[in-house]
Amino acid sequence: MTKFNIDFDRCKGCGLCTTSCPKKLVVMQNEKLNKEGFATAVCTDQEACTACALCAVMCPDCAIEIKR
Repeated sequence: MTKFNIDFDRCKGCGLCTTSCPKKLVVMQNEKLNKEGFATAVCTDQEACTACALCAVMCPDCAIEIKR
């Protein structure tokens, strides 16, 4: 089940979510840019995600949604 969902078009690539993940599962990826040209965050391992939601709390653009 997907726990980490990101609205790629809202993400501005600030990276705050990457610093808040206690398991270091959220990283910035440069392979795919959003419509504004920003690199976006991705979760590298959905199964290892504990759904703590620290990444979502840190996101100033409310681009991350955590499902438990």
